[in-house]
Amino acid sequence: MASLASSLSSKQAPGASTRPLYGTSSSSAPDVLGAGLALEVGFRDPETPELYPVIYIFSARAVCFAVGRGVQGLRCPLSGSLGAIWRLLEPGPRPGALSWGPSFPPAMPTAAAPIISSVQKLVLYETRARYFLVGSNHAETKYRVLKIDRTEPKDLVIIDDRHVYTQQEVRELLGRLDLGNRTKMGQKGSSGLFRAVSAFGVVGFVRFLEGYYIVLITKRRKMADIGGHAIYKIEDTNMIYIPNDSVRITHPDEARYLRIFQNVDLSSNFYFSYSYDLSHSLQYNLTVLRMPLEMLKSETTQTRQESFDIFEDEGLITQGGSGVFGICSEPYMKYVWNGELLDIIKNAVHRDWLLYIIHGFCGQSKLLIYGRPVYVTLIARRSSKFAGTRFLKRGANCEGDVANEVETEQILCDASVMSFTAGSYSSYVQVRGSVPLYWSQDISTMMPKPPITLDQADPFAHVAALHFDQMLQRFGSPIIILNLVKEREKRKHERILSEELVAAVMYLNQFLPPEHTIIYIPWDMAKYTKSKLCNVLDRLNVIAESVVKKTGFFVNRPDSYCSTLRPDEKWNELGGCVIPTGRLQTGVLRTNCVDCLDRTNTAQFMVGKCALAYQLYSLGLIDKPNLQFDTDAVRLFEELYEDHGDTLSLQYGGSQLVHRVKTYRKIAPWTQHSKDIMQTLSRYYSNAFSDADRQDSINLFLGVFHPTEGKPHLWELPTDFYLHHKNTMRLLPTRRSYTYWWTPEVIKHLPLPYDEVICAANLKKLIVKKFHKYEEEIDIHNEFFRPYELSSFDDTFCLAMTSSARDFMPKTVGIDPSPFTVRKPDETGKSVLGNKSNRDEAVLQRKTAASAPPPPSEEAASSSSEDDSGTDREEEGSVSQRSTPVKMADSGDSAKVTENVVQPMKEVYGINLSDGLLEEDLSIYSRTPISAFSQDNIYEVQPPRVDRKSTEIFQAHIQAGQGITQPLGKEDTSMYREYIRNRYL
Repeated sequence: MASLASSLSSKQAPGASTRPLYGTSSSSAPDVLGAGLALEVGFRDPETPELYPVIYIFSARAVCFAVGRGVQGLRCPLSGSLGAIWRLLEPGPRPGALSWGPSFPPAMPTAAAPIISSVQKLVLYETRARYFLVGSNHAETKYRVLKIDRTEPKDLVIIDDRHVYTQQEVRELLGRLDLGNRTKMGQKGSSGLFRAVSAFGVVGFVRFLEGYYIVLITKRRKMADIGGHAIYKIEDTNMIYIPNDSVRITHPDEARYLRIFQNVDLSSNFYFSYSYDLSHSLQYNLTVLRMPLEMLKSETTQTRQESFDIFEDEGLITQGGSGVFGICSEPYMKYVWNGELLDIIKNAVHRDWLLYIIHGFCGQSKLLIYGRPVYVTLIARRSSKFAGTRFLKRGANCEGDVANEVETEQILCDASVMSFTAGSYSSYVQVRGSVPLYWSQDISTMMPKPPITLDQADPFAHVAALHFDQMLQRFGSPIIILNLVKEREKRKHERILSEELVAAVMYLNQFLPPEHTIIYIPWDMAKYTKSKLCNVLDRLNVIAESVVKKTGFFVNRPDSYCSTLRPDEKWNELGGCVIPTGRLQTGVLRTNCVDCLDRTNTAQFMVGKCALAYQLYSLGLIDKPNLQFDTDAVRLFEELYEDHGDTLSLQYGGSQLVHRVKTYRKIAPWTQHSKDIMQTLSRYYSNAFSDADRQDSINLFLGVFHPTEGKPHLWELPTDFYLHHKNTMRLLPTRRSYTYWWTPEVIKHLPLPYDEVICAANLKKLIVKKFHKYEEEIDIHNEFFRPYELSSFDDTFCLAMTSSARDFMPKTVGIDPSPFTVRKPDETGKSVLGNKSNRDEAVLQRKTAASAPPPPSEEAASSSSEDDSGTDREEEGSVSQRSTPVKMADSGDSAKVTENVVQPMKEVYGINLSDGLLEEDLSIYSRTPISAFSQDNIYEVQPPRVDRKSTEIFQAHIQAGQGITQPLGKEDTSMYREYIRNRYL
């Protein structure tokens, strides 16, 4: 042991130290360590510029090399009495945290990072013959230039030289262009180059019957932050006609197509990110970053050989260990809404010009756990395949794409650590979508509930097979179907879908391996809601527990040792896939009713609430994987899900949710019933009169319909059925087998999703490039903190988002600040400030990370006049699209508000300071010394004296940092021998 200690001490760096790990008490040390001695030195990772403290721990059973940020180890046997050795190669999630235990699996070090787009700010310059689109990164240190020809009336000619310019080079280029395009050479006062518009990204290019248009994002708003990667919402766009007026060939129907295209409001729930792939889940994105270095190196070589970009590797330093691999994956086109608009330039420009957007919902709130910030993020991705409105898009098309398909992902991250490699992240994904059959509803009858019709017979469940094959490829197994449609009806309506879906699932399951069969859970939610003896949410909670246990969830860190010390039965039964670096979700829950709106949103909330408890438990934030209603955490999560449900319902059904979580809990206020009636009428009006126009707009925007000269126009088509069912226009290739209905590669890797398996097909979807470790394309620190610009606290996103402490925790003194404490309904932060309403009250708007209007229950609680509150929200709409009024009482009611907020002193402290003190208390106070210092006042304090023994310990600590170690004394040696004899002999 002494020789080992001396050999390790020779590796010390300046500032190293030795210290007792657990003092002199051997009983407090973990089993794996014993009463050892820890030597702390500096360790520099060759792949990163950071200096990490390394702790060498001496023990009779193990020698541990521990990085001070966390534990992830590599095991190898040693001779003698030493049982194992761990070398911690990558930082863990919490500073100073060490997780003990001999069962850590090997972890491969990675040096991969997401590639940050270098085109984040754009300026469009105009001349008579060309447009010049100049794009730069946020720091404005690297520039790229696109040249767009304006002399072609119907063709799009774009030239990208793929060169990276400096700021000075761009200024010189623009100066030459300005000088060369003036009407007279050398003429002053008239410019040949005009600045047309500033933007933040290119949505795409579109053409109707004349020339091409370019769609630019002119306003954005930050909605969420995941590991330092910002997610933005499009606030405004600008559509610019490219050809010059001198070559423009006008068409009488061009203006009508333009109006239909612009009917898709891009400022409503469209999101993008410059560095985070929103079309994929967090599990996929982090799995890609953890690829082995050998595969990244091979992919880098192939990328260079296949690339035609001669400037791609400029400035690259390829010496060993000096580079960092940047990874960019191809988006999952099913959830990309501008794929068709970018398709024409995809192969002609650099990838940084391609900004993919998703449609759906994005919201983020901050959960404060005794001051520790935890971000709860909800992202919903709406499918662009078979997309449309409520009654016009039902069931599935011939390719297995279903209507109203939305993938909802809830992400939990510890905001105290930003990095993907060092931080703690967890996610859970679930899906909603229409029943995968050929069915529709005829709205020509003007009935509130048109009859359900099965359009085509599908005895071999061909459409359902295609749909579930897609799900197996993306999510793995098991696929769990939660069917919420009615089972018993006087007149057969919804039950038609249940019977057909059961038959399809039974047919498909007989060919699948037994361990990967589709799980079908039918539950008539409407029937349980009408019953007074049954609690809907309790039954949903039982279903949610069983579902989460089967699928598991994603977390990017190994299980904490506390789960071993305090085992939990529910945790031990958890499914999914356990890997060295954490857990993976395998399989997904697919929830559906008829519309996939109200009932589905409540069911998804209950499953998400159950998964949230497991996520918090996995990050070590709660002691048991269980969350109760009426806590600040669940109220925050419920508000996120209600905003999520309102937004998706508006997109598909034309109105907000009719039935909410409070409705099924039967605690909704009486004013909610009138609001439900209004939402029902609004939904009926939208479905009857405006859905057809919205469907035409979606078909044109997504490229489902292409205007062509000499063919019928979009508004002349009697139906769009053949546009979404390609088998009606041409013969499809050979049909799949009726028995082996899955993709062979997918079934081989189950339960893992095939999209996340490292194989040749998936590696082709990645773009891997080696950067210098200080390059801006991979420096997420500078991208997030932006040290080169002035920041204002008023504009800081993390301070403006919804916070559990500010918006949900009671404002009274002496209340437990834990967000997991059950509160009374009148104890929330909103009810304390909002219990008095007045027309003359000042309304303060708080910014939130949601994008839908507030739930009606909050509106009712905050104001007694719907007209007044609605006017206030409309006037303040520019501040935040989704805002909650917080009412301040006037001066006349200040005494009553103080009564509600401030509790009596006797109740809080147990005594009343205005009363006189007892003689016994005064005698105790006089005997107790106020201070141990001779001089103790506001001007000076005499420092305490340090005894000789403490001084010697400190000096030995300093000498150890210089490589001078002190020999162990007899007392230390005897104590160590006694411990070993009592413990192991």
